[in-house]
Amino acid sequence: MKLFASYFLLTLLSLPVLAGRETKTINSGWKFRKADTWETVSLPHTWNTDAYTHKDYYKGVGWYEKQLQLPQEWANKQLFLKFEAASKSAEVYINNKLVGTHKGGYTAFTFDITSYCSFTTPNTITVKVDNSTLDTPPISGDFTFFGGIYRDVWLIATSKQHFDLQNLGSGGIYIETPEVTAEQASLQIKSLIKNDAADKKRLLVEHTISSPDGEVLQSLKRTVTVNPSETFSLLEKANPILNPKLWTPETPYLYKVESVIKDARTKEIIDIQNNHTGFRWYKFDAEEGFFLNGKPYKLNGICRHQDQKPIGVALTDEMHRRDMLLMKEMGANFIRISHYPQDNAILEQCDKLGMLVWEEIPIIDIVPDTDGYAETCETNLREMIRQHYNHPSVITWGYMNEILLVTLRRYKGEELKPVLNRTLELANRLEKVLKEEDAYRVSTMAFHGSNQYNEVGLGNITDVVGWNLYQGWYGGQLEGFDRFLDEQHQKYPTHPIIVSEYGAGSDKRIHSFEPKSFDFSIEYQQKYLEHYLPAMEKRNFVAGSTHWNFIDFSSALRDESMPRINNKGLVYADRTPKDVYYYYKAMFRKDTPVLHIASRDWSRRSGIQTGNNAVVQPVKIYTNLPEVELWLNGKSLGTKKSSNCTVVYDVPFEKGTNTLRTTDTSNNQEDVMTIQFNPVPDILTTENMRRLELAINVGSNCFYTSDESNLTWLPDRMYNKGSWGYVDGNEESRQTGTQTEIHNTLDGPLFQTLRTNPGSYQFDVPAGEYELELLFADIFKPQENLVYQLGQPATEASAGNMFTVYANNCKIEYAFSPGDEVGYFQAIRKRFVVSVTDCNGLNIRFENIHGKSFLNGLKLRKL
Repeated sequence: MKLFASYFLLTLLSLPVLAGRETKTINSGWKFRKADTWETVSLPHTWNTDAYTHKDYYKGVGWYEKQLQLPQEWANKQLFLKFEAASKSAEVYINNKLVGTHKGGYTAFTFDITSYCSFTTPNTITVKVDNSTLDTPPISGDFTFFGGIYRDVWLIATSKQHFDLQNLGSGGIYIETPEVTAEQASLQIKSLIKNDAADKKRLLVEHTISSPDGEVLQSLKRTVTVNPSETFSLLEKANPILNPKLWTPETPYLYKVESVIKDARTKEIIDIQNNHTGFRWYKFDAEEGFFLNGKPYKLNGICRHQDQKPIGVALTDEMHRRDMLLMKEMGANFIRISHYPQDNAILEQCDKLGMLVWEEIPIIDIVPDTDGYAETCETNLREMIRQHYNHPSVITWGYMNEILLVTLRRYKGEELKPVLNRTLELANRLEKVLKEEDAYRVSTMAFHGSNQYNEVGLGNITDVVGWNLYQGWYGGQLEGFDRFLDEQHQKYPTHPIIVSEYGAGSDKRIHSFEPKSFDFSIEYQQKYLEHYLPAMEKRNFVAGSTHWNFIDFSSALRDESMPRINNKGLVYADRTPKDVYYYYKAMFRKDTPVLHIASRDWSRRSGIQTGNNAVVQPVKIYTNLPEVELWLNGKSLGTKKSSNCTVVYDVPFEKGTNTLRTTDTSNNQEDVMTIQFNPVPDILTTENMRRLELAINVGSNCFYTSDESNLTWLPDRMYNKGSWGYVDGNEESRQTGTQTEIHNTLDGPLFQTLRTNPGSYQFDVPAGEYELELLFADIFKPQENLVYQLGQPATEASAGNMFTVYANNCKIEYAFSPGDEVGYFQAIRKRFVVSVTDCNGLNIRFENIHGKSFLNGLKLRKL
């Protein structure tokens, strides 16, 4: 026990001590269990790393337990446990006694544990967490509801008199700047002082305001008497701050407010808190967009989920700060913290780095008829506002996202009316709460691309309307985006508009020179975003936008090319920027030159070579410079002017290493990278077949490079005499695919596209022995699309498919039915040894028995 006391004294000496308050995390030494076996964990922690591999990830109860020895010196203090978040609901016990409960997986909560604790024996903290509750938002959404205590837990010891720590998880101090101009700014501070002693107490409350340079500007002092168990509310108004340094994303000046409680008689400091504020004013105008400090200001923004594969949402503060630095480096000045309040580290960085904020609570897709749901939503909204009230970066609070998405699909006719009424009732209730909590910031909610939000009345509730728009991705054409914005502005000219979501998925393994919607090629994502950004920039009435999403994030219900992942990010899950990140940087940054060869996502290329000629392929450069020059292996390919921050060169690649270097015309800026190029011959000979694996991504217009083998599968193509490809059939009618996950393979995209009734493939190869590999996956089972796969048709169903495969008219697969052999959406790879004995090459033919024949991939190599 003496050893423990000595250790604990040393620990206390190393703690950050604010006068009478002591604060520390208690993140280590926890035990966790879902079933019967305890394991040792550290916080932050989530039990849902299974969400990256299983659609049906664990939703249920998890238990946490920790032993806590308290120093005898704290016996006369007030003790609090603060949980920054536990998803989705929590019950906290001390020494087997219930201290309190909390509903909501994204807001903080604090409990007074003083009366439950022992100062002579160790205390047992037990926390029951449940991520399956249906009365707590979110109950639906296109992201994973990770369970666990996934943010920090703090132990706080204060004097008996202190700033209130139990005001919905806030710090009990609220700073407002009601009127701001370039000449002067007003500032007022509301503080809640709690007296947990048995006697009343005279206290001196002092707020000291300092400039961004550290100069003390004012000190507001008030002596108050606080009765036992009373929470005293005090409002202090400062003298006008003259010529304030205005907060903007470019100049994020922060003023410090130090709040101190002292003993009125002895002047001993009892409690102290530090907050920061900034002076800015803003407005949203339905015609001219957003204004900051009296000037037009386009909100160039990003949405952000909070997970990172493979650790889920158990991110450290450093990881949160890293994300904000990446966004700032890209040039973003606005973030939609979506779809829920996030770690304090995010808000702190927004204030310090300069990033305007939309923050929201996760009411998504539908309002259920569940007892207590509306009350929990209201509480979560109040918590979010109070906990983040003092952040000058926050300009709007939100409370619903795509709330009619599931509603309109699940209910029709008379069944729909009560659901709409329930939705409108909750929206109006929350709007009233929002204005009660914060009279100075604006409200918003985000709609999916349906005018029914306006028709049912939701469009008239909030100050700002957010539109989540995906024309050209979930159906429609890219130009439909422009039309939708113009129609909304024309029909509803008083609605300020933010494009709150837009984006297209991309998979680093998939590339195309003919990109199409939903092919998940890197190139289609670029094409999509290169259309959207200029369209929003030139429309003044669009106040700004937030791209969906900054990261490739966990969405356990999704299949697509990367199951369990929504891959619309501008950076990969590990935070490596995609090439298109630099398009945003070139568009957003005017203060620094941007020059980036946009082929880091495709540094191992392949292509079809005619004779000994170089293989010409396009290479894109993202730049905000007016003109650039590109060099290949030291030879200039000329200069080109940029348009829409892009330049495209046709580059003649040779086999092996190709060094690309781009410069501006004055040679002050440069970017260099290498591309490994592997040409595939158009004409197949004995010589060039020796080391060749000819792999065809059947039914697809895309190159696919396997992460496992680095082998590139070429886009499907029609046969030309003397070469190779498919024979017979119309390409458009014969290509098909699915977004459903294909099992038993790591190369899912290869099996998600196919050619039905393929007729035959011809390879004009020389005589010899060959290994032929055929890839199959029967996708023709009726599937119900997820609500988030908007505009994607269900896969055509089949009563059963059976066919025979011939190689040069010899049967190599008899009455073959992939679905019967392994089931639907299962990968099959079959290899055959075949001989070519004459000059007619190799012909692979498919003959239907019933249903349809199909082929997903084909690979040929000479033995």
